[in-house]
Amino acid sequence: MKDFRKLEIWKRGIEIVKRSYEITKILPPIERYALARQINRSSVSIPSNIAEGSSRRSEKDNKRFLEFALGSAFELETQLIILKELNLSKTDKIDTLIDKINIEQII
Repeated sequence: MKDFRKLEIWKRGIEIVKRSYEITKILPPIERYALARQINRSSVSIPSNIAEGSSRRSEKDNKRFLEFALGSAFELETQLIILKELNLSKTDKIDTLIDKINIEQII
């Protein structure tokens, strides 16, 4: 069992959550309850799954939760691309967040 708070991948996941909330906070009102909710849930799922996986005793279980986190990262990136395609948020903020997500996926 690992202390997830010390894991760099978890810390980067928390940063992704904070940036996601910054983006969704400024979305048009109609999107605050649809796409924004999905974005926030996907982002929160990344560090949450990393933390849960760190509690598992077997490496196989830990990897399974890392795969869940990766799936959430792909989901979040897709939602951010949708925001970009629909011109619902500033492109530079979205691109910066997508870069952070891609770094998280490499590790």
